[in-house]
Amino acid sequence: MAKDPTSLAIDTIRALSMDAVQKADSGHPGTPMALAPLGWLIFSELRRHDPKDPHWMGRDRFVLSCGHASMLQYALLHLSGYDLSLDDIQQFRQWDSKTPGHPEVFHTPGVETTTGPLGQGIANAVGMAMAARHLQRRFGASELGSGLFDHHVWCIASDGDLMEGVSYEACSLAGHLKLGQLIVFYDDNDITIDGRTSLAMSEDVDARFAAQGWHVQHVGDGNDLVALRAAAEAAKKDPRPSLIRVNTIIGWPAPTKQDTPGAHGAPLGKDEIAKTRELMGWPNQDFYVPAEMAAETAKVVARGAADHAAWKQKHDAWAKANLQLAEELRAAFAGELPAGWEDALVSFPASDKGDATRNTSGKHIAAIADKVGLDHERHGAARRRDALRRDLPRLRGLHAPRAAPRGADGASDALRADARLDRSRRGRTDAPADRDARVAPRDPGLHGPASVRRERDA
Repeated sequence: MAKDPTSLAIDTIRALSMDAVQKADSGHPGTPMALAPLGWLIFSELRRHDPKDPHWMGRDRFVLSCGHASMLQYALLHLSGYDLSLDDIQQFRQWDSKTPGHPEVFHTPGVETTTGPLGQGIANAVGMAMAARHLQRRFGASELGSGLFDHHVWCIASDGDLMEGVSYEACSLAGHLKLGQLIVFYDDNDITIDGRTSLAMSEDVDARFAAQGWHVQHVGDGNDLVALRAAAEAAKKDPRPSLIRVNTIIGWPAPTKQDTPGAHGAPLGKDEIAKTRELMGWPNQDFYVPAEMAAETAKVVARGAADHAAWKQKHDAWAKANLQLAEELRAAFAGELPAGWEDALVSFPASDKGDATRNTSGKHIAAIADKVGLDHERHGAARRRDALRRDLPRLRGLHAPRAAPRGADGASDALRADARLDRSRRGRTDAPADRDARVAPRDPGLHGPASVRRERDA
């Protein structure tokens, strides 16, 4: 029975992953095999990208945080029409090849960031989503600019990524900033190189991300393209960053090594590969790519070219109406700094006491900001601060009345008001009146009821 084009692409990714790791006698075949359906869905349908121009600034970004599964990304790049040949695939993990053991930026066309140390990739993805937010607000604020930088950041992360502390910090920030352009698929396969994840991890990941302000979904079968597609579309519509936890079987469909550590960090072996090919209905031939895949590659390339052309038309109209911003955008992506930027650097005279480096660094950053076109950020912060001050009477009403200290002339009251404004800028516009509705009750014997605490604090 002939395979449909999607199944053909998925099985090609699985076969190439097995073959490349086997030939290199090193690598991780199981995760690419398990994630083949999700990877192909992202590259062939969900992601806005142009394989013939990997640096197109309007593209969706893709981060494979579990960089050890690099053969997934290389197979996807090859089958999507990027400048990565089948010969390159066959040189997987060889010195000076375009397919190193972990993806490396500036080395392989289509790789957005280097991902090796676990947790690094998902943190990079958060940074990319922050950059997208910045681009939107700086260059896409006008009607003409709307949609220029609405791209998404797609990320695939593993159990190991989420075990690393850096992922917690970065994802907490993403939830706080409501980076809705970030969509992370969590490959929940319950396997590490040493055994089951329960050896070292038992937390409720869904609850953790929900607590950090993320939109959380669950897909119970990594082979269910309908469910994966629906979850992705729901994520794109939600204003929060999204985590989609996907249950997969590592090494699927290898008959004896699937769902075992044996599929994680070592070749499957020739016998296992032969049996897997038989189960897949695949020719017993190394690095086999069906001729029919050429048509699927052409579809991805054509879709990317059309998306790029539509974006360019919009960009050109915006640039014509915003010459200065367009030049700033070009210079930013070219890595150029404006002439004389170093003149803004601040000099600090020698002194016995000196100053904290955090202060001097901050002064340098503030001074340079105007030179590199970031002054609007400070002005925006000033406008938000002024708006908060205009709302001061309402904000005071959210707190219990405080009597001015003896002899005070009102200045101390203003300082306390400013402190409350500082809390409101940290997302506490309703504190503390609403706090008790959001925080679990504590022992009154230790802390006292909420009403008593407010009276005591007053």
